[in-house]
Amino acid sequence: MQAEEENEYYKKLWHSTAHVLASAVKELWPDAKLGIGPAIKQGFYYDFDVEKPFSKKEAEELFKDEPYKLELLKGLEGPVSIYKNGNFIDLCKGPHVENTAEIKAFKLLRTAGAYWRGSERNPMLQRIYGISFKSKKELEDYLKRLEELGERNHIKLGKELEIFSTHEEAPGFPFFLPNGTIIWDEIVSFCKRLHIEEGYKFITTPIILSKDLWVKSGHWDHYRKNMYFTEIDERDFAVKPMNCPGHILVYKEKRHSYREFPIKIAEFGIVHRHERSGVLHGLFRVRKFTQDDAHIFCTEEQLKDEIINVINLTKRIYKAFGFNEYSIELSTRPEDSMGTDEQWEHATNALKQALEELKIDYKINEGEGAFYGPKIDFHITDALEREWQCATIQVDFSMPEKFDLYYIGPDDKKHRPVMIHRAILGSIERFMGVLIEQYAGNFPTWLSPIQAKILPITDRNFEYAKKVLKELLLRDVRAELDDSRETLSKKIRQAQLEKIPYMLVVGDNEQKHGSVTVRTREGVIKKNMPLKEFIEVLCKEINDRALELTIK
Repeated sequence: MQAEEENEYYKKLWHSTAHVLASAVKELWPDAKLGIGPAIKQGFYYDFDVEKPFSKKEAEELFKDEPYKLELLKGLEGPVSIYKNGNFIDLCKGPHVENTAEIKAFKLLRTAGAYWRGSERNPMLQRIYGISFKSKKELEDYLKRLEELGERNHIKLGKELEIFSTHEEAPGFPFFLPNGTIIWDEIVSFCKRLHIEEGYKFITTPIILSKDLWVKSGHWDHYRKNMYFTEIDERDFAVKPMNCPGHILVYKEKRHSYREFPIKIAEFGIVHRHERSGVLHGLFRVRKFTQDDAHIFCTEEQLKDEIINVINLTKRIYKAFGFNEYSIELSTRPEDSMGTDEQWEHATNALKQALEELKIDYKINEGEGAFYGPKIDFHITDALEREWQCATIQVDFSMPEKFDLYYIGPDDKKHRPVMIHRAILGSIERFMGVLIEQYAGNFPTWLSPIQAKILPITDRNFEYAKKVLKELLLRDVRAELDDSRETLSKKIRQAQLEKIPYMLVVGDNEQKHGSVTVRTREGVIKKNMPLKEFIEVLCKEINDRALELTIK
């Protein structure tokens, strides 16, 4: 069975299992009211309103005691599809498997609260999640994978490794601790260097900008429900959800010639977007985040080549973090959009041509573009074969027109530039969450908050241990000395829990020979390695940004 066919089959299988779940719930709790029960990316869920935690008219009679189904019926036109399984009847358009006997193995995974139709104004329903498979082995394999996911959970590891924290006093606004800030700075430093090599100029723009700007950009009409607002000196302002209007203001500060193009403005810009409290999740879904944002102003003739340049830079950055597999979607014009048909067609064709010139396969995602232009989205695949949407490349003819942007062409006349919106990591917060789970907390040495830890065996080895520490620090290695009075085995165990790449054991023999005994977090031991040799190996590993430990 081809991958696409298998995906479609499992959607049917999971959807059908949701109905079996609903049937069982109704048998156990006849008064439970039925919400909805779709297949999702992995498995299914069904929503119920529990008192104790065919024509449309016929359907209304059939579901007269089901208020949620009646509400759904009001929005339906034409024939109504009814699903029947034994004595259980549900309102559903399908698709379903031919026979519930195809459901060979299933498991209910968890329960949660969920507002009806996703609105906090509606009743809170009880949601039951589950999954099903064609065989018991597939289910067992899936459950093993879930167990591994639990061990890689970025919220759990973020706390254990002191990377970030969350607080009730700031819901959706994560705090990055010293270890997390080191990782953050390494990511930003690496990406910034590559951008400078590619001709980007970095700026910093304000977090709060006037309402007038957001009205002009179109965000007020198209994005207001996701924004935060304030008033200053009796004027209305908004906390920026995006960086593009600020970058446009910078572009407009002076006249530009075609000789300057392309102009590439970049910013690690802090943005705020309103998310419902029920969907906030660690670093994956937050209300404040930082984008590795950039905007490229270019001529129409340069557009395709600049898109290609962004794609190549994206691939280069992802490779450095160990992401070599990804899928790409091209999202087209949504219903809620601005700009002319001609502009949208031109922008969409430029994205297609760039992908086709690079011989990159892609899928069309109809109607899911930004309100100002079509876009390419990268979905990277991690160590557990999960996909994460990170990079986005968006072509925009509308905002340059709305803000009357221009450059002076070779004919000494004004011409309208094209604007490319792009981010590669997307949200740095979210990307860090992905990295924590990708590496299971075992960061490559160049990203590790502590790269080496010195473990003296006895008190008489402390002075030599301090000398080792000094030598490492002089080479800009992030190193620490464990000067506790614990036994060596406990020191090693603690360093392993901290997932430190290299532990350097120093005792009388190492002190005598000016060496270290190296223990890696992967269990490799190399005795009496000359200190100078170890430092050279370690520094090369860090400078090369190697993804694996060098000492094996």
